[in-house]
Amino acid sequence: MRSFIKWALNHLPRTFLQRVAGWGVPMLGLWYAGRGRKCPICGKQVREFLPYGYGVSRRDALCPRCLALERHRLLWLYIERETDLLKGYPTLLHIAPEVALKRKFEEHYGKVYGYRYITADLESPLAKMHFDVQSIPLEDESIDVVICNHILEHVEDDRKALRELHRILTPNGWGVVLVPQDYEREETFEDDSITSPEERARIFGQYDHRRIYGRDYARRVAECGFEVEEIEYENALSEEERRQYATAGERLYIVYKI
Repeated sequence: MRSFIKWALNHLPRTFLQRVAGWGVPMLGLWYAGRGRKCPICGKQVREFLPYGYGVSRRDALCPRCLALERHRLLWLYIERETDLLKGYPTLLHIAPEVALKRKFEEHYGKVYGYRYITADLESPLAKMHFDVQSIPLEDESIDVVICNHILEHVEDDRKALRELHRILTPNGWGVVLVPQDYEREETFEDDSITSPEERARIFGQYDHRRIYGRDYARRVAECGFEVEEIEYENALSEEERRQYATAGERLYIVYKI
């Protein structure tokens, strides 16, 4: 199973995978029936979550019902427990919308406030708008909350994209901007001369990544105008919650417009 999922991620077009994942992944999940894990987003219980990963295939990663990964489950717990996002209807821009989170936000905003929930991507069929995050076609200070996860490692100029996010946020607006990160690396490494998918996969961990972020990530974000809060939110969970939800400890980066 791990080998099949890894092969599909690396060889099938992303737009195709986005279209078929809704019925294909639940079928794969039949092999993981049980009650050892529970997804905090959709409530699905399984023996363990499905494996997932472009490079290294991670065990216990993908929920077979809602397609949530470790970082999505951790982020949802943070949003639900620590923010007021679900207590009102702020204008929310969700870039490269993850299926699991998208469903929950659509459920929350409903038909009445649905216009305040905006999904966007360069090409994903799941998104309402299509644009490059380095040039966002939205007005200054028009968005209250931004969710932008695992996008910056793909773009040519991540600082330009961050400045665009800062531009569109309202005063006192906030967001979640996560990236894959090597905590052992002090400085972010990028090299635009590396263009082949094979070399990018070898050096950056995925065939379409352009950099690998180090511990300087929060500083890079702050240099674009944000106040940054780096949170190891898994520490706020009980040992049983960490086991049951398989959240895997990715740090959350909450940004505020100042």
